[in-house]
Amino acid sequence: MKKIFNKINTLQWNNGALEMLDQRLLPSRVEYPRFESAAEVANGIRSMVVRGAPAIGCAAAYGMALEALRLQAQPHDAFFAGLARADALLAASRPTAVNLFWALKRMRTRLDSLRGAQPPGIAGALLVEAHAITDEDVRLNQAMGQHGAALLHDPMRVLTHCNAGALATAGHGTALGVIRSAVAAGKRIAVYADETRPFLQGARLTAWELMQDGIPVTLIADSAAGLLMRRGDIDAVIVGADRVAANGDVANKIGTYGVAVLARRHGIPFYVAAPLSTIDAGTACGDAIAIEERPAAEVTGHGGTQWAASGVGVRNPVFDITPAELVSALITERGVTRTPDGAKITALLR
Repeated sequence: MKKIFNKINTLQWNNGALEMLDQRLLPSRVEYPRFESAAEVANGIRSMVVRGAPAIGCAAAYGMALEALRLQAQPHDAFFAGLARADALLAASRPTAVNLFWALKRMRTRLDSLRGAQPPGIAGALLVEAHAITDEDVRLNQAMGQHGAALLHDPMRVLTHCNAGALATAGHGTALGVIRSAVAAGKRIAVYADETRPFLQGARLTAWELMQDGIPVTLIADSAAGLLMRRGDIDAVIVGADRVAANGDVANKIGTYGVAVLARRHGIPFYVAAPLSTIDAGTACGDAIAIEERPAAEVTGHGGTQWAASGVGVRNPVFDITPAELVSALITERGVTRTPDGAKITALLR
């Protein structure tokens, strides 16, 4: 019998506005606040209402469409000036996830092709483009899932870090999409989700998402991964990515690098699932990727509770770089690229 998964809508268009599942509230509450301008969407991205590289890209595309709809009664020059400001505002919302810039570039390309049209027509076309980007993301995730599922044996115990599921995309997911596709094919996959401190995406989001689908999941502390690998309790690691450099280095949630090192030490395959839009051919290597640092309060406490001493110094980088040499395979919509490097990434993008 084919496994039927619950559909999780991370973003939805409703009555002329974008609604985004507020991931700051999960798993306690499911709420969909409405966003009606580029500024509101940029704030939603910055404040982590929506997160995950593909989902951020889709949200940014809708932000441009919303601003076009909001300004469609303006004269032609004012309309385009307003969209330029919206583009810059959205681009500044998160610096590391390259899908944000990919989606904005695609919206700019569509906008440039419509320079001779009137604002209402342009606004409608930009909304169609945002819908297309979102629909395409789901299709690509499903293709990735099919390719990546072949890497997972039956049965298998898989560790994942952060959240790279439907919540981080327009649907199905990247890393969790591979797991979903393997389960749908009848394979018995059990997942270890680590907490993913300090924002707890694994504890709050991945565990919740897998439980919605009835996929066996066990939550562990980040620091428990090494012990479980040493004991032989983990067969593979699969994660998503926020940016992949031209040489195959991977930027992903802080802690990914440590998991990759542990996996190599214990002879466990380390897989990365990401669409081609996450590959940044213009960035030579991981060292050139900007690493976002977020507020200290995300480290000193959570949910209104503070556990650290007041005034303590804090560093809160939210991504790290995993060298390509630690990646067993990169899974994209075009298939599985084993031991990715610069030459293989170049060939993949042709």
